[in-house]
Amino acid sequence: MRFPDHIQVYVVGGAIRDRLLGLAAGSQSHDRDHVVVGATPEEMTALGFQPVGKDFPVFLHPRTHEEYALARTERKTARGYKGFQVYATPEVTLEEDLRRRDLTINAMAENAAGELIDPHGGSADLEARVFRHVSPAFAEDPVRILRVARFAARFPDFSLAPETLTLMRQMTADGEVDALVPERVWQEIARGLMETQPSRMFLMLRDCGALARLLPELDILFGVPQNPKSHPEIDTGDHVMRVIDQAALAAQPLPVRYAALLHDLGKGLTPQENWPNHGGHEAAGLERVKQVSLRLRAPTECASLAQVVARWHGQAHQADKMGAAALLDLLEQTDAFRRPDRFEQFLHACAADFHGRPGWENRPFMQADRLRQTLAATRQVDAGAIARQVQAGEIPQAIRAARLNAIKHPLEATE
Repeated sequence: MRFPDHIQVYVVGGAIRDRLLGLAAGSQSHDRDHVVVGATPEEMTALGFQPVGKDFPVFLHPRTHEEYALARTERKTARGYKGFQVYATPEVTLEEDLRRRDLTINAMAENAAGELIDPHGGSADLEARVFRHVSPAFAEDPVRILRVARFAARFPDFSLAPETLTLMRQMTADGEVDALVPERVWQEIARGLMETQPSRMFLMLRDCGALARLLPELDILFGVPQNPKSHPEIDTGDHVMRVIDQAALAAQPLPVRYAALLHDLGKGLTPQENWPNHGGHEAAGLERVKQVSLRLRAPTECASLAQVVARWHGQAHQADKMGAAALLDLLEQTDAFRRPDRFEQFLHACAADFHGRPGWENRPFMQADRLRQTLAATRQVDAGAIARQVQAGEIPQAIRAARLNAIKHPLEATE
């Protein structure tokens, strides 16, 4: 599309960053974003662009559907990430627009000739693998704390500039994080969990004090010791970080990664006199997991799996020592017969828990195989046929007896 001469269009943000990093197009960022300088909303509409922005003028290209935003500046008017007054007029320059962005590596642009415009040293910070804020205006938007932490999970070889960490700590101390709404917190946490090394997001949030505000139930796990015989890493917080990274390494979906994040919240409730043992932490943590999911407004699929994993992961780790009755109990407690797909996700989360210990990363998790074999054996039982052969009040007991019998045969063959 040809724009009038008084309108300049630039590609900005993640597309420039990822190209300079040598990443394939679309590998990290979505469609290319553009900044339009010198245009009014009326001119954009007349050119066929579709307005979609709620808080400031953003338009979709009529053919490519890429985003085109009018160059804008912002002024802080209230606490929180929505407390801004936005100015988007033809007089706003590209440099003014870039100055309001979060990190230098995201504050670069390219003109139509492909020339790089980098007023804040973003390319140098890319070379140095450093996250650095563009200006003091960074402190006006608490979502930027979450975004930087998420970028840390996406780019594990980057470090945080000391001055940016200091600013993030000050923002937390000033209460900016407390103004974040649950939906935005969940959006960023969910995206961070799906990055390459999600532990870095939560460790960075902890370093600036934000984790204690957003997920205090997770923050208190750091410094809680575990039995070194089964947990060489000892520290519970360290263990959880290893577990979510194992889930990421196995390319697990969001519900599994979220369940891995919350699976040991019950250990934060163990009295110190019982350390390093945490007997019963699974049941103790169930209510806490429910509360966190409600507060974050996590999707039902994520919240449901997190509860099952938190409550029953300890039992799954004992599957290789269980008899037929105990194995069947676990299948029933995890609703494996009605929800086999979720049960498979449960096993993946338990595998991440098992492997999230130093020296255990490549050990075979035989318990999952045993539980899969057990479920497969019980699913051979024709519950409908049994129901037609016995009295109504005897159906549950008859089906359970048949499933126990189905489990016992393969168990006896391996013993």
